[in-house]
Amino acid sequence: MKFIVETEQEDDGRWIAEVIDLPGVLVYAQTCEEAITQVQALALRVLAERLEHGENESNLVSISFQAA
Repeated sequence: MKFIVETEQEDDGRWIAEVIDLPGVLVYAQTCEEAITQVQALALRVLAERLEHGENESNLVSISFQAA
């Protein structure tokens, strides 16, 4: 699976990073790089939770992220 990470800078300077295909996987950070790192970690935690509870697709073999 490939997940797209979208980033945007707020008016106050903070950065938002979001994984669109995973609802609720969104973080705020001081830098773009920090936001991307944090949102990838959050996405992996969400996916791990889904795997543990049998909620994920069975074709999940590898995961990659792409900045939009």
